[in-house]
This record gives sequence, C-alpha cells and structure tokens, in this order.
Amino acid sequence: MRLIPSLIPKSGLLLLFLPFAVAAQSFTSNDAQFSLKTVADGLEHPWSLAFLPDGSMLVTERAGRLRLIENGTLRPQAIPGLPSLVVSGQGGLLDVVLHPEFVDNKTLFLSYAHRSSQGMTTRVARGIFEGERLKDVTTIFEARPRSNTSRHFGGRMVFDASGHLYVSVGDRGEMDRAQDTRDDAGGVHRISVNGEPAPGNPGLDDPNINNTFFTWGNRNIQGMTLHPETGELWTHEHGPRGGDEINILKAGTNYGWPEITYGIGYSGLPITFSTEKEGMAQPLHYWDPSIAPSGMALYTGTDFPQWQGSLFVGALKLRKLVRLEIENGQVVEEEDLLTSLNERIRDVRAGPDGSLWLLTDSSQGKVYRVVPVQ
Repeated sequence: MRLIPSLIPKSGLLLLFLPFAVAAQSFTSNDAQFSLKTVADGLEHPWSLAFLPDGSMLVTERAGRLRLIENGTLRPQAIPGLPSLVVSGQGGLLDVVLHPEFVDNKTLFLSYAHRSSQGMTTRVARGIFEGERLKDVTTIFEARPRSNTSRHFGGRMVFDASGHLYVSVGDRGEMDRAQDTRDDAGGVHRISVNGEPAPGNPGLDDPNINNTFFTWGNRNIQGMTLHPETGELWTHEHGPRGGDEINILKAGTNYGWPEITYGIGYSGLPITFSTEKEGMAQPLHYWDPSIAPSGMALYTGTDFPQWQGSLFVGALKLRKLVRLEIENGQVVEEEDLLTSLNERIRDVRAGPDGSLWLLTDSSQGKVYRVVPVQ
C-alpha cells in the first residue's frame, strides 16, 4: 500500500523505540509467523496510545491517568494537569491524539467522561504537553444533553488531512437519541482545533441538524482510522447482541441505529425487524454474533508485506485480533488472531513506521508491539 505524503501527519513522528528485554510470545496466521513484545504492563484498563516525535508514547488509562512510556520503560508517575473527569461504568479517560503540528505547538487532545449536576457526557479538551505535564487545558467540545447513564461514551478521535478533528459520541445507552439530529448523542462530530463546526458540515445550513454533526445513527463507535490512500474515514461500532458494524463514513449520512440493525436486544427480543431502510446506509461489514470491537488500524508497514492493506480490529468480548483483507473497498477474507492469548484487545494502532501496536483491557493491561519471527 502506497502512502500519500499529504495524509501523513505533519508532526514529524520518528520511530526510535529501543529493543525490549521482555521475551516475545509467538503466534501464527495464515500468511505469517509473528510474536508479541511486551513494551509495558501493569496499566489499569489502558484505552488509547499516541506516539510522540522522540519515540516515546502516551497511554491513557480509563481510570483517569495519562502515562508516559520512555526508552521502553513506563514512567511510574502519571502526567499531571488533566482536566476534571469522571470514572463511571464505561466512562473515564478515553482517547489521546496529537495535533497534526505537534512538533511545533506541543498540543494534544483528550476525550473523557465528565459529570455535572445535569448528568454525564463526553467531552474533548485541548492542552499543551510540555515539561512532562499538561498545561493550558481547555474544553473545546461537549456532547449535549447530558444523561445519567454510564454507557456508550464513544470517545474515539482522529484528524483528517485538512486538520479537522472527528469525535465519536455513543448513544449513551438511550438508543432513540441516535436518530435525533438535535441531540449530540449517537454520531460523529467534525470540529476545528478550537471546537468550532468544521466547514462543510451537513448541519451548517440546516436548523434541524446540530452543526458539529458529520454523521448520525451510530450506536457506539470505538474504532476509527483514516485510510492512508483515499483519506476516507473508516469506523466500526458496537452492535447489541450481534450487528457490530464497519462503515466508511460519508458526511450527512444516517447509519440507521436503531431503526435498522443486524443485531437483537440483550433480552433476546428484536429491536427492529428491519435491516435496511431507504435513506439509511448499509455497513461495509458486520458481525453476528457480536465480537465487541474496539480499536482499528489499516496496516501499511513493511514487516509483514502479506498484510499490506489489511484492516485490524480488536475484540473485547471474543478476546482476539481480527484481520480483514480488503480489496476494492470490500472485505474478502476474515482471519482471527491471538485467540490463545485470551486478552480483551482495547486498542489497535499503526506506529509511525506502519508497525502494529495493541493495548489489552484489564486491571493489569499491557502494551504490545507485533513483530515478525525471524
């Protein structure tokens, strides 16, 4: 897969990771033999990973801490200066992404759950990472209205080539909110680095659509990546019992939840009898039963040439890594990996050199790097 230079972040990220002393675990796929090298462990439900220009890494812990991995070692102290947040149910500190010009401005963005007297919601804050602390932290986005549920915060973020930030917000466990375009829940929002609606958003000229919306009808997106060749935004979202979806998002598109779904309710009863309706998009791919997907990366590295162009998705419920072979924008093969590891895979990231990185979701979570067996 060829990388388009204009779609590579302007942060000047370099891969300077040192060799790790921890013994690797070996696994086999249809096309390759690989191992996992443990970069860090002892993390409390790690949620997201970001690569800094000097080769160190930032890791969020859902429990409300931002951690630094430097020279292959997890620093014992959490980074101070985080915004006020709440750890409740599925909520806590979620994603971390760097500004496309981080090298120059040291700016990063955090998504997290926040509580007030009106309830909880998903927020995004911007801050300066300097001197191993955050400063000048400012809230730039808040999904409204708030509610008292502790589910489906979404929280995945990604920048596009124009410097616009995409933020997913789940339906908060109140499914009908995803079809209300005057309610921020259940969709993806596209904003500027200051939190303003991005130019071209579908609601800018429509009073019935909130002006930060990019898409709606999304249940709970926890995987999001920008395709390195096309610039398209690829996402996946949790279904209920079945109906996890992969979608290529288009501005102003309704993805149907809960009016259409390939899943059923947790009670075993139907949510709807419809899997398609006019004006609602069909998924590129779906899972039934549910795998509970989280984290997503398109492989562009050179360690595994046979994986070029594959989409990798972590699975929480079924505890595996899924490799999807993509041809002409369609899934043509699916392979389950790491089933013997028996770990909930929370995040899947492509490193600056295209290498594949994983986070495991547990009270003793790990950071893994996927490497070829020589």
